[in-house]
Amino acid sequence: MNHFISLENLELELIRDLIDDAISFKKKKAFPNLSNHYISNLFFENSTRTKLSFEMAEKKTGMEIIYFDAESSSIKKGETLYDTVKTLNSIGVECFVIRHTQDRFYEDLISRLNVPIVNAGDGCGDHPTQSLLDLVTIYEEFGTFKDLKVVIVGDVIHSRVAHSNAKILTRLGAGISFATPEFWRDSNMTMGTYTSLDSAISEADVVMLLRNQNERHAQQYNEKNFLEQYGLTKERASKMKPSAIIMHPAPINRNVEIDEDLIEAPQSRIFTQMTNGVFARIAVLNYVFNS
Repeated sequence: MNHFISLENLELELIRDLIDDAISFKKKKAFPNLSNHYISNLFFENSTRTKLSFEMAEKKTGMEIIYFDAESSSIKKGETLYDTVKTLNSIGVECFVIRHTQDRFYEDLISRLNVPIVNAGDGCGDHPTQSLLDLVTIYEEFGTFKDLKVVIVGDVIHSRVAHSNAKILTRLGAGISFATPEFWRDSNMTMGTYTSLDSAISEADVVMLLRNQNERHAQQYNEKNFLEQYGLTKERASKMKPSAIIMHPAPINRNVEIDEDLIEAPQSRIFTQMTNGVFARIAVLNYVFNS
């Protein structure tokens, strides 16, 4: 049994194997057979891409999905996350994909339950499967991570994508910088340097935009002028290297983080990331059950 809760606790060799597996599944359209396993997706935050990407990965591998709706569950009666997972495990669910508002929600579960937990996002902490699909996308493009210059742009302090990607890309040999307003800097993010997008754009290999997470903001910002001040405008994009790519985990606030004309521009890999998400999650499910 394997959990998949963070890339931090995985060896680089295993992470490279997962990347290779995802790319192989994408090319060959041949998937592991997990048809004898029951899985449940427990999402306590809204999600489109992550939730449905997991469902597609589960269906492509033949898994039986036990559907769960937080709004109609006993969570609304005061049941704890542990008791919910314990209940579903007791009736036969063998693996849980969980997104939760609480940072490191999985610690209580993995210490008390003998069942695989896949982290689909914990608070402002980690998003390991998004990070894996981003690694797949970057590796498909460049064939390496070593010495790539990656600038992570936007709402760094609230972004689990930023936290996950900065850590693993640094371990893999990339150089990280953060282009963010002063009020969204994270003093705990010490693996990269802070800069402005105007300073970093011409040297970047990867421009990784973040969603402005308005639901987590205690203090509002001027959204009207955000794109011109901090986002990826067409003028800034024109200064990118021809080989550089644009990434964004989505959902996208159009004309806030990025000019909407750039979302499907030739250098954008935003929808490629979504495609790769299915195959990255197939690789994760295969790791959980067949490693």
